[in-house]
Amino acid sequence: MPDYAVLAVFIPTFFFVSITPGMCMTLAMTLGMSIGVRKTLWMMLGELVGVALVAIAAVLGVASIMLNYPQLFDILKWVGGAYLGYIGINMWRAKGKMAIITGLEVKASRISLISQGFITAIANPKGWAFMISLLPPFINVDNAVGPQLAVLLGIIMITESVSMLAYASGGKSLRLFLSRGDNIRLMNRIAGSLMVLVGIWLALG
Repeated sequence: MPDYAVLAVFIPTFFFVSITPGMCMTLAMTLGMSIGVRKTLWMMLGELVGVALVAIAAVLGVASIMLNYPQLFDILKWVGGAYLGYIGINMWRAKGKMAIITGLEVKASRISLISQGFITAIANPKGWAFMISLLPPFINVDNAVGPQLAVLLGIIMITESVSMLAYASGGKSLRLFLSRGDNIRLMNRIAGSLMVLVGIWLALG
């Protein structure tokens, strides 16, 4: 499994990035208010499966390249670090407006909700770019990849679940809180600062 120093960096970074309002979190909040938290759990299931597939594909794909071309590891770290820094700066500069989903056609069948969550997770190019940039540098290819990936994936699943559940159950109070620009701007800046620091850490580590 990853060492404690790696986990100490990974856990808070992913938590703040996950809890920051995005498409999946906003969708969870909107569905939670419209169809209830219990039914929204089906959307969350689909989203978690999608996120897991993206994470696994990102790690195995990049790890395969790193094993066959170890000299590319340093380049990957610099590129990944630079991209994370770029994301962090954009989050810091974000105006902090809550993207409320309007006109959402809610199909409350389980299959529809699972599909909606799954598609939202795998069809997001930023999600792919983030996973490819962030996850592989936390994997030590000198050790077994499977156990390390399992630990990181477990952290991702727990963080995503807690975040979506908080949004789905928060309802109007959470929407009111996030609609105040200073609050969401603060969340963006905390997450953005962590992204920049992790980007530097990955590039220089």
